[in-house]
Amino acid sequence: MIVWILFISAVALLLIFDLGVLNRKAHAISLKEATTWSMFWIGLGLAFSILVYFIYRNQWIENPNDLTAWNATLKYITGYLVEMSLSMDNIFVIAVIFSSFAIPEKYQHRVLFWGIVGAIFFRITAIYLGVALLKKFIWITYVFGGFLVITALRLLQSSKKVYEPKDSIVFRLVNKIIPVSHSIESQKFFIRKDGILMATPLLLALVVIEFTDVLFALDSIPAVLAITSDTFLVFSSNILAVMGLRSIYFFLSHMVARFKYLKYSLSAILFFVGVKLILSHHVEVPEWVSLAFIAVALAMGVVFSLKRKEE
Repeated sequence: MIVWILFISAVALLLIFDLGVLNRKAHAISLKEATTWSMFWIGLGLAFSILVYFIYRNQWIENPNDLTAWNATLKYITGYLVEMSLSMDNIFVIAVIFSSFAIPEKYQHRVLFWGIVGAIFFRITAIYLGVALLKKFIWITYVFGGFLVITALRLLQSSKKVYEPKDSIVFRLVNKIIPVSHSIESQKFFIRKDGILMATPLLLALVVIEFTDVLFALDSIPAVLAITSDTFLVFSSNILAVMGLRSIYFFLSHMVARFKYLKYSLSAILFFVGVKLILSHHVEVPEWVSLAFIAVALAMGVVFSLKRKEE
């Protein structure tokens, strides 16, 4: 229990420091700042694997699956990389949402911050339920695995339809509940005009981002559960990856269009972990194989995308 308390406390402190100190004033995130913080969050996420090793080696946390320290470390890294990989699509959708609601760059960090906080609370619930189902019903592994395989195949289908947040059900519902101001005068989610409380486009963007994160979590959480059903490993790898999403968004948002073949890499990763989950009761796939497959898939997506750009 002490490990859980320390981890959640550390996450809370990092979030408070981020919004309350580093980004108290609204400002546009420069490429240099985004690069620095992307390196920090990725470094933190990978460095945490060292703590995972010692936590399981010294048995500081419940270990229902009897994982060795080395195996737990590999499963954490694999889960972290899977979640980071699947976040690429999320980054593209976030960029479309900000563009659709015309959110100024200097206010985007605040929206993403609260979006991440909401995502953390949702994922705590989803991970707990997912792990509980896997432990109680063995057949759920086939359901989750099949879902991932189908998602992987659907990802390969190219769609020319442009995602328009303003056409979404979420937008229409918010617009019915509270009047919406069409102007953005500050980083506030609510303002008063002529004595009437109104939502700003920032709130609409936040609600749509939360909704889309729920949809993406339906893919990413089963994908990590395909690697391990250990609650702490699933939770820590998922949360640390999500916390770094904001900085990585600002770093990659202007580069997403360059990586045309990344969707094939993501599809391959989803298909792999889906098949792995389906066969988990019959075939044991070493974690180094999973890590190698993810690394190769991502590398090939980037290399082919850059080669196409040069042609």
